[in-house]
Amino acid sequence: MAPEDAPALVLAVPGAPSSATRSLADEVVSIARSELPGLDARIGYLDGDDEEFPSLTSVLAHAAGERTARFEQARAAGMDVKEPDGPVAVVVPLLAGPDSALLRQVRQAVMDSRVAAELTDVLGPHPLLAEALHVRLSEAGLARADRARLFTVATAADGIILASVGGDEAVQAAGITGMLLAARLAVPVMAAALDQDGSIASVAEQLRGSGSQQLALAPYLIGPEIDASLIEEAAKEAGCSAAEALGPYPAIGKLALAKYTTALGIAPQQAQSTPAH
Repeated sequence: MAPEDAPALVLAVPGAPSSATRSLADEVVSIARSELPGLDARIGYLDGDDEEFPSLTSVLAHAAGERTARFEQARAAGMDVKEPDGPVAVVVPLLAGPDSALLRQVRQAVMDSRVAAELTDVLGPHPLLAEALHVRLSEAGLARADRARLFTVATAADGIILASVGGDEAVQAAGITGMLLAARLAVPVMAAALDQDGSIASVAEQLRGSGSQQLALAPYLIGPEIDASLIEEAAKEAGCSAAEALGPYPAIGKLALAKYTTALGIAPQQAQSTPAH
């Protein structure tokens, strides 16, 4: 179980709010809650501004107000309680890799809330993201699901473009996960930037120049960060097929929770309730 009075986990969701974005965020939060029962998990949108899609600033302010109200009620009931200290919330950006513009937005929203909140790093690089990329590629028929199996996929790619957003820093970070993916697939993987002109085409040319004949584009994105049409355009630019974005893959919820528990110095396995027999 989550420790009593633990701070809220607030998922900071980038991009234009939509029903699809909300569904994705809900699923990520649901995965985190299933890993740590009793977790107070909430969703704040960087571009949200109403009840349906509350802004990150308003979600943090609401969490702080609720904590103050609980303390005052307990004191009014005559309970000997200390005023809560420590962060009201731990904010986890729903980003696979660093994106300085979006992270500035997250930091600004936290400051605007005037709430004591801790901001974690983005989710990657991480081996679980390499696993998620592998699964998305195999679902699209662009990679074998398991190298140990004795069948091949006719459309399997022999070179992967790992498409990130966030400029050079994001490309470097994606490259680390890309090395893990290359080890899983036994094919070359190179990172490129969806938001830099010519980056995708340049990497496609390098892969073909080194002998790859059949390329595939793997978005190193969770989904809401950019317009999905950018992925389609990049795949056309590279002359190849693309896998789906990572989306609410189980690893995303687990990584979000790991950022939260690390920030609080608690181990998820220690916090879990005793399994039923």
